[in-house]
Amino acid sequence: MAPTKTLKASCHCHAIQFTITLPLESLPLKIHLCHCTICRYVHGAPCCFHAPLPDGVDLDFIAPSGKDKLTSYTHPSFRSRKWFCSTCGCHIGDSSLTKDVSWMISSSLYDANRGEEGVWKFSSHICPGSTGDGGLSGVFGSVDGEVLNMVDLDIPKTMTATSASASTNPSASAPIMDKPVSHEGNADASASADEKLLAQCHCGGVSFHISRPRDSFIASEESTGWLSPIDKKRWLASMDVCDDCRLTTGTNVIGWMFVPVDHISPALPSNLLVGSSKAYQSTEDVVRTFCGTCGATVFYWCKERPQIVDVATGLLRAPEGVMAEKWAIWRAGRPAWPENGLRYHEGFARALIDGMKSWGRERGHADEFVVP
Repeated sequence: MAPTKTLKASCHCHAIQFTITLPLESLPLKIHLCHCTICRYVHGAPCCFHAPLPDGVDLDFIAPSGKDKLTSYTHPSFRSRKWFCSTCGCHIGDSSLTKDVSWMISSSLYDANRGEEGVWKFSSHICPGSTGDGGLSGVFGSVDGEVLNMVDLDIPKTMTATSASASTNPSASAPIMDKPVSHEGNADASASADEKLLAQCHCGGVSFHISRPRDSFIASEESTGWLSPIDKKRWLASMDVCDDCRLTTGTNVIGWMFVPVDHISPALPSNLLVGSSKAYQSTEDVVRTFCGTCGATVFYWCKERPQIVDVATGLLRAPEGVMAEKWAIWRAGRPAWPENGLRYHEGFARALIDGMKSWGRERGHADEFVVP
């Protein structure tokens, strides 16, 4: 019998736990970061982290876990069915709609195999052109010294599958598109006083608007720590690589924009449950919400600062691109909880940290701020 390797996955709440047993010859599993609008809008993250399993390799659920504790989501435009934990919202992967057993798994749930060599290999950025501004493919172009392929069916003819800059410079990132693709929800990117930014999940069950910082908020003590001197008409934002976020989203990183609850419309109820949202209390003082239909992460709220919610930036429909630079001042000097990210996958975390520093300097974002 051919030698095999067994990997174990778990979501944050542990309602979903399973193993996969793989032929050693199939390793390392190749991870791609997909930046398409579908993946961003169903995760609420900048991209998803997926790796295909060999056909016929299935998930072996550990009792009492099982598919009955998952919610599935599909759409007429999909080639797959997406699965996420019904309790905490963590995406575990996609199953094929055309093959009996064929999975594209999230690579972000395997703490039991953390640090084991030869299991994973980052291989590519998929669909960077759909971001409008490059997204994370414009932040880093290599992981662990390996250049990531840039694969985009809608890519401009001037950009090859692996960009010329990346082929000569392993640290190069994807070129930023000269002409952003359409992002529904905002026709004008100018910073007018009454301008609003749409945030919406893939199924549309969760949809709301974010306002610019109002003059009354800017002048108040409540704004202390929540606005940057770089531009007080944009909100602070940060990448986050903490374990809790990874295991509730199913992605290695999520972006958060910090917004006062009274700058969101329609008005948020006290339980934060907008439309088809569900709530998950990840710790005693923290509540997270996600769409109960498509699984997109929506809000993070904590008792320490009840007047502010963290909005998942993967839901934002900014016309300039997924980094929403006309709305956000990013903390580029470090993500939140870098030690967690480095512990789970050091190569990816270092690529993100170093790439964000360079990206932020080039584009005029903040090196540092401390969330109050």
